[in-house]
Amino acid sequence: MAHQSALIAEDIEAYLKQHEVKGLLRFITCGSVDDGKSTLIGRLLYDSKMIFEDQLAALEADSRKVGTQGGDIDFALLVDGLAAEREQGITIDVAYRFFSTEKRKFIVADTPGHEQYTRNMVTGASTADAAVILIDARKGVLTQTRRHSYLVSLLGIRHVALAINKMDLVDWSQEVFEAIVGEYRDFADQIGIKTFTAIPMSALKGDNITELSPNAPWYAGPPLIRWLEDAPVEDDLQDKPFRMPVQWVNRPNLDFRGFSGMIASGVVKPGDTVKALPSGRESTVDRIVTLRGDLSQAVAGQSVTLTLKDEIDISRGDVLSAAASPPAVADQFEATLVWFDDEPLLPGRPYLMKLGTRTVSAQVTEPKHKVNVNTLEKLAATRLELNEIGVCNLALSAPIAFDPYAENKDLGGFILIDRMSNRTVGAGLLHFALRRSQNIHWQAMDVDKAARSALKGQKARVVWFTGLSGAGKSTIANLVEKRLHAEGRHTYLLDGDNVRHGLNKDLGFTEEDRVENIRRVAEVAKLMVDAGLIVLVSFISPFRAERRMARELMGEREFVEVFVDTPLAEAEKRDVKGLYAKARAGQLKNFTGIDSPYEAPENPEIRIDTTRVSPEAAAEEIFAWLEGAFDPGI
Repeated sequence: MAHQSALIAEDIEAYLKQHEVKGLLRFITCGSVDDGKSTLIGRLLYDSKMIFEDQLAALEADSRKVGTQGGDIDFALLVDGLAAEREQGITIDVAYRFFSTEKRKFIVADTPGHEQYTRNMVTGASTADAAVILIDARKGVLTQTRRHSYLVSLLGIRHVALAINKMDLVDWSQEVFEAIVGEYRDFADQIGIKTFTAIPMSALKGDNITELSPNAPWYAGPPLIRWLEDAPVEDDLQDKPFRMPVQWVNRPNLDFRGFSGMIASGVVKPGDTVKALPSGRESTVDRIVTLRGDLSQAVAGQSVTLTLKDEIDISRGDVLSAAASPPAVADQFEATLVWFDDEPLLPGRPYLMKLGTRTVSAQVTEPKHKVNVNTLEKLAATRLELNEIGVCNLALSAPIAFDPYAENKDLGGFILIDRMSNRTVGAGLLHFALRRSQNIHWQAMDVDKAARSALKGQKARVVWFTGLSGAGKSTIANLVEKRLHAEGRHTYLLDGDNVRHGLNKDLGFTEEDRVENIRRVAEVAKLMVDAGLIVLVSFISPFRAERRMARELMGEREFVEVFVDTPLAEAEKRDVKGLYAKARAGQLKNFTGIDSPYEAPENPEIRIDTTRVSPEAAAEEIFAWLEGAFDPGI
């Protein structure tokens, strides 16, 4: 006989019909390492009779082979699916499991306890309605308990159970239980967790999981499963204003144009007036189309295609909203950011920001502070390291429609993506738009870049020289400018050393300052190109991300990357300025090629091998390339 609900064995159709009317609760288990999260979920699966006979047999075999309970069933193995997890006895990935009781269905996310997997915990918590925070009764409230509780509060999870586990290992001491509850309550009050239910339990033995345990006669609260069954699911999304991020513009033929997506909040009906953002254009809903036919209304959580009575320009990433109560539109924000990546967050470095179905370029312009999750102290910060949490200002490349995260998770929660590797490096919550972003507008000018370039008889562009210190960038750039000048071209040379005497004299050589150094120079170069000039930029510019950012500031075919390719040994051998010697002696920190990396261009327009050609020959090669790149002339 399988270890499963009797109704499954007797009448599967009745079982499925019963499931159709049950509510669903999504919750997470979190806490510090080895608090018993996986064991608890395994016990819930076992006690809710959601394990089939073959699974139970495999569990018993695995428990004998790699279990930690001396041959008894190790319930954690039901959840810890990765080989590395079983070998170490820890959770690494987020494991999702389904189970049900007579009253409700559940999806539980078992999130990792190790600090380096905080990003996985955020992933699991992002869709949860409730949280079960475990504490080992022998250890009490730990740093990771505080970290996960802070994140639970930050992500807006309002229903919290404090599961004080392994009470059997402290002889079911009421004093130990109450001391832990008191300590946790002090911290919970500070982070905004107003109420929580504390439950003494032993996940391994099953005490206070499905029924009250006689081992804790002093406890009068509910067992965990009853708390989960009774936790309210706040399904108030339908009461909020209508929002639908457009996932796809649906054009199966010339006679149909619809906008597909999942409704994030509210209700929509044919005849409703909607506004498309960020454009602000309005129209009326004509039809609500689904695979099974048209609907008379659609609500939050449904995926539909809307057709409109007017032909207005709407693209993927735009938001359709109730015209009477639209979301705000802005391109600068204050946000809380959780950093996921081994490489630190650097202000000024461009990342991709994905919010809903919209992806734009984003920069952290100013980290305001980071949060010490132990003390909740706000600490000054110039960067965020792995798993750190901070409040930052963000600047985007284009305006987006948004709601504060506290009002709408879908239009207020975002991720940051590394532009080069496509790694998700951070997750954040928008607080509000910075007021200055709503008061600054682009002023149209009658004399534009094309007119200024035509007056000078040339094609404006940036020629960006990059390479190691001592590679010969400035020498070659100077020769190229002389050649262009001799041909009557209007030019300007921005040199790394010269710029640091003025515009960037306040910057040092940390990674943050180097990113800001290139950001400023790229913006200046953009202005000069707009003035119709040919701008030669000679900077080490060691990071691909910043060079790519500079390229994307310019128009099509306006950015020419010249890689002055000189091996480190050759550049160090030249050492005209004596910088390599100082770096080797430890007198220069963060020197490119020695203790700071140089990321060589992957596909430069021009590559100069200085071990094979002279500076004069290199300059002629670049000039010839520029002369032939466009027709007519340069």
